Amino acid sequence: MKDKKGFDKFQVLVHGASLLPLLWLIVDLLRGNLTINPIQEMTLRTGKYGLVLLILSLSCTPLNILFGWRSVLKARRPLGLYAFLYASIHFLIFIGLDYGLDLELITEAIFEKRFALIGFAAFLILIPLAITSTKGWMKRLRKNWKRLHRLVYIAAIFVIIHYAWAVKTDIREPMIYGTIVMALLLMRLNPVRKFFINFRRSIMSNYYASVLSRLKVLFHPKRRMP
Repeated sequence: MKDKKGFDKFQVLVHGASLLPLLWLIVDLLRGNLTINPIQEMTLRTGKYGLVLLILSLSCTPLNILFGWRSVLKARRPLGLYAFLYASIHFLIFIGLDYGLDLELITEAIFEKRFALIGFAAFLILIPLAITSTKGWMKRLRKNWKRLHRLVYIAAIFVIIHYAWAVKTDIREPMIYGTIVMALLLMRLNPVRKFFINFRRSIMSNYYASVLSRLKVLFHPKRRMP
């Protein structure tokens, strides 16, 4: 029961923290605090929020590998869906506010601007991943579900390239995100994953052995010499 309550609190934290940036954005919009170019600011912020949440979703499995924290795996799906939510808002701002739902202008922008094209490609990849994120789809697709959802790494890389091409000059932040994604991808490789799992188990085994030996000394003192 304690684990369940603790997990519920953790889930509340995940949902609350994921929705907080959206609430913050709405408050800034209502107060007129979105700089002199509010559309650009909203586009930038929703895109960045989506990327951060996507990376956090990808971090769940490596965190479990490194620390044996199984509860974090249950945050993977909501974090991924919130990432898709921000990506959808980001896209709607682009086609609705930036281009006024003008199909001709939108098509021209997507296929003539490389950052828009790769961003659109990333969004298209995320759509089936969001749709098939339920347990029902996991049962229907079986082994193919994992194969499909591995595309999330391609989507993440596309998003980072989209970000780097959009900012053009200072690409230090996109590079940091890219390094994190590559490290997370490396953690998913079987040899690397097995190494860290064995390393963690070895550390925990040595730790418990050390604690046990100290308890033995504490509760089983040496016999007095005759």
